[in-house]
Amino acid sequence: MASNYVTLNERAQILLKTLVERYIAEGQPVGSRALSKYSGLDLSPASIRNVMADLEEIGFIASPHTSAGRVPTVRGYRFFVDTLLTIKPLDRVEINQLEGQLHAENTQRLVTSASHILSDLTHFAGVVMTPRRSSGFRHIEFLKLSEKRILLILVTPEGDVQNRIMFTERSYTPSELIEAANILNQNYAGLTFAEIKRRVHEELKRMREDMTQLMTAALEAGGQAVSESAEDVVISGESNLLDIQDLSSNMASLRKLFDLFDRKAGLLQLLDFSSRAHGVQIFIGGESGLVPLDECSVVTAPYEVDGHVVGTVGVIGPTRMAYERVIPIVDITAKLLSSAFSHY
Repeated sequence: MASNYVTLNERAQILLKTLVERYIAEGQPVGSRALSKYSGLDLSPASIRNVMADLEEIGFIASPHTSAGRVPTVRGYRFFVDTLLTIKPLDRVEINQLEGQLHAENTQRLVTSASHILSDLTHFAGVVMTPRRSSGFRHIEFLKLSEKRILLILVTPEGDVQNRIMFTERSYTPSELIEAANILNQNYAGLTFAEIKRRVHEELKRMREDMTQLMTAALEAGGQAVSESAEDVVISGESNLLDIQDLSSNMASLRKLFDLFDRKAGLLQLLDFSSRAHGVQIFIGGESGLVPLDECSVVTAPYEVDGHVVGTVGVIGPTRMAYERVIPIVDITAKLLSSAFSHY
């Protein structure tokens, strides 16, 4: 996101940084006495009030009606994040712990583990956009269930196993099912279903009609299985947001946020947008145009498989979050997820 094109002198920067940090830590409007105590500046209360008045005039802070103290605005948070923030990198022990948790036997569990990690470490909602899936298969098998019912077992290129029950017009023997599976595995594994259908259209003409029907039905069912199998977005820890006073005090807005989680389309749009950017992206308040809460921020980072961006990880929490810790957690989780997929 773009920084505010405003220049602050060093004194104003220190006071704004102190104010944002105290507000994030305590959740209460910050007065001139606290700023004098924590800023390290030798300024009179009158001088601090003058700087605060200037910061309020340019829209970086605001004064709640019930308090003499000030709170940061979305614009103030943006300047703080872009200009004043000091990131606290995770130590090696924390990174090793994260790495140990990101191991799973299939794509969906890997993505779910990542969303749980993000939620557990930040105590906010962790979101992960699942990889853009390869539309094809690595391996296919058929298992006869009854006279005209066959179980299609399909292993995706990512290693996920999908099952579909197929109803056939005639009964197939186990040897016929093995023959059909062998033809598909030997000739079409690794191709997309669109590519397979183009080739199969010509090549199946040379086979028996009943075998053609079986394999055509298998490709149709397999294509549906792959396209329908995984959730586009996995969300963990939504209930954490109910415990955050900044959010839970406005139930109408909170309902809108949970509606976003439920529908997922807007959230997927935001994550997809983030996947086309480089590195960590931070959306504060309504900056994204998609998250319906001014009190919410979204921190995202893309992850890769074999050098290609395939999805996004992120955290949704209050604007009053410890950005210096959340940002490296999101960044490292994206990098570790990329590594896990590449080894997978």
